[in-house]
This record gives sequence, structure tokens and C-alpha cells, in this order.
Amino acid sequence: MQITCITLFPDMLDALKAGGVVSRAIERGTVHFHAINPREYTHDVHRTVDDRPYGGGPGMVMKAEPMLAAIDAAKAQHAPDSRVVVMSPQGAPFDQAKAAELARLPGLILVAGRYEGIDERVMDAGVDDELSIGDYVLSGGELAAMVVIDSVVRLLPDVLGDARSAQYDSFVDGLLDHPHYTRPEQLGEHNVPSVLLGGDHKQIERWRLQQSLGRTWLRRPDLIARRTLSDEEQTLLDEFIAQHEHDTKRVHD
Repeated sequence: MQITCITLFPDMLDALKAGGVVSRAIERGTVHFHAINPREYTHDVHRTVDDRPYGGGPGMVMKAEPMLAAIDAAKAQHAPDSRVVVMSPQGAPFDQAKAAELARLPGLILVAGRYEGIDERVMDAGVDDELSIGDYVLSGGELAAMVVIDSVVRLLPDVLGDARSAQYDSFVDGLLDHPHYTRPEQLGEHNVPSVLLGGDHKQIERWRLQQSLGRTWLRRPDLIARRTLSDEEQTLLDEFIAQHEHDTKRVHD
């Protein structure tokens, strides 16, 4: 997969190459990554990439011409089906389903905005999508772009040490992940659940599904509300809720 980030601060993206999953994918050639600075496509001595907004108001706006030129330069290096995505607080929420969708593309061009935003004509002429990583504002889109890159790259074939890892991530099936345990078996007063020690893989999978359902019900009820539960899932969740209410009542008694 080829990934390009258009940014005024390409050095920020060096963190992707410093270590971790994305770094390994780049080293193996699974991902080809580079950054383009819009300043390279300016024509004045000051390499101006921003200007005052029409209509007045605070701050500066990123100019359309260098941004569009940078996008065109990136497109020239990408497969035709690659997608141009601007990281923006006005974008659609980025989630696991969107990450999986982007991971199926041959290439991804991410645009990191700065200042008060980007001239809207860039959105109209050169952008396929706008994405937001949350309802808050960052100083620029670079951190958001890195979040998207990490989330997408880990879904590519042969990137993770065990391909099953991505299949069990939170949100893959609309649920939060189940609890995880490793050695030692006992830590103070806290023990690993006995079901994980018994070797009955069917019971282990049942327990993990129930914990995923219960944890989602406790922490993200909105996800449960959007999900159509199977009869088995509903039974497991009902059991979890009953046990949770029993444990809560016992603590307060």
C-alpha cells in the first residue's frame, strides 16, 4: 500500500518510522510512505501557504493553489483508485469499519490541515473524503493522520505477527474487546479466571464473547443499542447483567 501525507510539518511524521507496527511495515516494503510539503508548490519568495480569510475573522486559511498542486503531485505517484482524505473536525467519525475500508485501497493520500482550515475549494476539487478522529480540535491534522495510518496499516496482510490479532480487536464486530490475562496465574488477591485455565476452548470462546458483550454494555451502551444481538448473544448478555447486578448489590449490602 502506498501512503502519502500532505503536511507543512513532514518531520512530525518521522515518528511513524521510529518503531512499532508501521515502522516494520515500511521496512518490509508492505507500505511505501512519504510526505509532501505544500510549500514546495508555492511560487513566491516567502513560500506562502496561507492568507487572511475573506469576510474577516481571526486566524489564517491555507491557500488552495499549493494544496491542490501538492494533491495532484501525490495522485501522480499513486494508483488511480487511491483516495484523498482530509483530516478535519468537520469530517465523518473515523472508526474501525472505515479503517477496514481504507485498508482495502491501493493507496491513501492524507491531507493534514493547519491554521483555521483549508480553502473550501480544495474540498470541492481535490478531496474524496473528510474524516475526524473525535469531537475536539488539534493544532493540526498530522496527529490525526498518524492515528489513521496506524489503524489502517495494522490491518494489512502480514503486518501483525499473528493475523488473528486484528480479528479480535475492539470494534471489529461492533463490540469492545474481552479482558486479557498472562502469567503469573495469581497476583496478590487477583487470580486469572478459571475458565481460561481449563483448556476447554469452546467454553473459553463463550466466556470471551460474554465478556465482550458485558464490557460493551457497561462502557459503551450506544454500541449495544446499535447491534442486533443473536439469541445466543442476548442470553450471554442477560447472564452477565444478572451477575453484575448481583455482585453490585452484594457490595452495597
